[in-house]
Amino acid sequence: MTVCVVGHSSPDTDSVTSAIAYAALLNAQGTEAKACMQCKADGLNPESKLVIERFGLAAPEFISDAAGKKLALVDFSDIAQGPANLGDGEVVAIVDHHKIGDITTNNPILFRAEPVGCTGTVLNKMYKDAGVEIAKDVAGGMLCAILSDTVNFKSPTCTDDDKAAVAELKVIAGVQDTDALFMDMLKAKSAVAGVPAKDLLFRDYKDFDMKGKKVGVGQLELATIDQVADVREELKKAMEAVKAEGRHSVLLMLTDVVKEGTDLVVLSDDPALIEKAFGGKLANSSMWIDGMMSRKKQTIPNLQKVFGC
Repeated sequence: MTVCVVGHSSPDTDSVTSAIAYAALLNAQGTEAKACMQCKADGLNPESKLVIERFGLAAPEFISDAAGKKLALVDFSDIAQGPANLGDGEVVAIVDHHKIGDITTNNPILFRAEPVGCTGTVLNKMYKDAGVEIAKDVAGGMLCAILSDTVNFKSPTCTDDDKAAVAELKVIAGVQDTDALFMDMLKAKSAVAGVPAKDLLFRDYKDFDMKGKKVGVGQLELATIDQVADVREELKKAMEAVKAEGRHSVLLMLTDVVKEGTDLVVLSDDPALIEKAFGGKLANSSMWIDGMMSRKKQTIPNLQKVFGC
C-alpha cells in the first residue's frame, strides 16, 4: 500500500515541502509513497504557491480522510492537526520539529523529531544519513521552508543546524541570494488585499488541546502591522465565529518581521489567564509583545504553563 506523506491542517510551506521531500526519500529507499496535503491546490497559501511555482514542484495530492490508509506524518504529531479518522489509518512514520503530540501507534515506527527550526532541516539530515541525493527542485522547496520557519534566521527557533542546512541546500537548488528569496516569500506571505478575513486567520492556524480546552492560534507574518489596519475588525469577527465553534480561546499573532515583535489579538473565556501567560495587559483585545516571533517556542509553551498542561 502506498504511504501517504502528509503535513498538518492549514498547511504551510514546511508542511507542504516536507511532504514532497519525505515522499521522494521514501521512494528512493524502495517504499512507494506520495506527497499529500490537507487542502486542495487552489487553497494553498500564497507563499507556498510561490515556492512550488518557483522551483517547478508538483503540488501534493489532496487528502481529507485517513481511514484505511498508511500515513507518514511530517511537521506535526497532534491528532487535532491530522486528517479525519486518523485513528482508522496506520501511521508508519513521523518526522517533526515540534513538541511530541498525542498520536499513538500500535506498532513501533520511525519517529524522528529534533529541536530545530524546521522539519526541512531534519529531512536534510535524513537524506545525508541515507546517502540519497536531494533533487534540485526538492532542495529548493526545503530551502524555502527553512527560511520561512526561521524567519530568515530571526526566529528564536533557529539553530546552527538550520543555518548549515540552508548553506547546503542553496548550492543544490542553485540559489545565490537567500535574502532576496526570503523577501519574495515574505511579500507573498504578507499579502492581504482582497483576501477574506477567515482565510487570513486560517493561513497559518493550529488548534491545541490545553488540558481539555480547545485553543486556536493563528499567525500572520507581515512586513508591517499597518497591512491589516483596514481588516482588523473583520479579523476579529472571523475569530469570534471560530471561537463560537467550541473553543476556549482564539489568538491571532500579527507578527511584524521588521520590528521583530507581535501584536497578539485575543478572544478568550478567560482573558486574565492569557494576560498572565504573556505578562501583559490587553487593550481592545490585543497586546504588543516585543520579540515574539515563534508560535512554537514563545506562544504555545506560555499557554501550556498557565493552562497547567
